[in-house]
Amino acid sequence: MQKTAYKTKQQELLFSYLREMQGKHFTAEDVRAHFEAKNISIGIATIYRQLEKLVNDGKIQKYFIDEHSAACFEYAGEKCNSSEQHFHLKCELCGRLIHLECEELEDLGSHLKTEHGFVINPLRTVFYGVCTDCASKKEKEDE
Repeated sequence: MQKTAYKTKQQELLFSYLREMQGKHFTAEDVRAHFEAKNISIGIATIYRQLEKLVNDGKIQKYFIDEHSAACFEYAGEKCNSSEQHFHLKCELCGRLIHLECEELEDLGSHLKTEHGFVINPLRTVFYGVCTDCASKKEKEDE
C-alpha cells in the first residue's frame, strides 16, 4: 500500500510563498515574519518541519553560510538540482547573500580536486566581501 501525501492549508500557503521567493534566499524566520505580517498563524516548528521535508524531497536547497547564521533556504523551482555547482557571495556590510554560478569557479573546483586532492562542497562555499551597492555607498561617503 503506497502512502499518500496529504496537503494542509499551511503547506499550500508555504509552497505559495516559496514560489514567490524563487531564486531568493530566506530563513525560517523570514517565512514566519512573512506570515505574521499577513496575520496568518503558522508555528515556527511547523515551518522548520515543512522546510526540512522539502529539503529531503529535493524541492528546496538548504545552505549553512557560517556557524553564527541561521540556515538559509532557496526554492529554485524546476531547476532545483542539488548536484549543480554554485557558490555564494556574502556582503560583509549589508549581509546580502548572492547566488553565484560561474564556470571559472567550477574550474577552480576541478583544479583543487586534481592538483590537491580536495573536493569543495559548493553548498557550503561562501566568498566574503563587499557587494556593488555597498561599495558604491562607501565610495560616495569617502568623497
